[in-house]
Amino acid sequence: MVGALVLHVAVKAPEIRDHWRRRSPGTLALPARGEPDRRSLLAAVGAAAGAVTLSTVGQSFTPLKGFILFAPRHPDRGPQGLPVNRTAAAAGVGRIADETYRLVVEGPQPYTLTVDELRALPQHQVELPIACVEGWSRSARWSGVRVVDLLERAGAGPDARIRVVSLQLRGGYRVSELGRAHARDPLTLLALRLNGEELDPDHGYPVRLIAPNRPGVLQTKWVGRLEVLS
Repeated sequence: MVGALVLHVAVKAPEIRDHWRRRSPGTLALPARGEPDRRSLLAAVGAAAGAVTLSTVGQSFTPLKGFILFAPRHPDRGPQGLPVNRTAAAAGVGRIADETYRLVVEGPQPYTLTVDELRALPQHQVELPIACVEGWSRSARWSGVRVVDLLERAGAGPDARIRVVSLQLRGGYRVSELGRAHARDPLTLLALRLNGEELDPDHGYPVRLIAPNRPGVLQTKWVGRLEVLS
């Protein structure tokens, strides 16, 4: 809107100047109305929309990443080549020590897992994007434990949902829920590795959720507990 207004004023600047030069004292000349005015306005709006699109779309369509001027995130900047909205420090987590970490799974047959026990479970790899509500998206290779396998070990029923609870101390989206479709999807992981490397703390070390077709704010990082909901 601001861009369109600025462009429209720039296009109309000569007419505005001429109007005030011609204006007689005590009279108010009204601007002429007509098709040229509408065309100018539409052209200004179209130009502004095109400029904003070109200067932001590169955060999702990476071939145009060189044109990014106003986008909040660059698709290649961040730990392990993936942007980050909330760092571990901002979430009050920092670096979680392996020896103190426990994943608590609450269900009909509750259990806990250490980091080493999670690493010893069958590992699966998927390629999924982080699609942020800010407008950027970036695909990556994730590997970890399938959530459906953890569900079955907990004795969850076929229609069970899951509440995923983060260890973060502050900030929004500390808790998210997985419906039956996501919980049972073989692509939904508790990821331990990103692009072949151990997760960076800012990406949720030691464990984060990654699931298909969910906004980035619901891909919970620093997962500490899974609660099976009937």
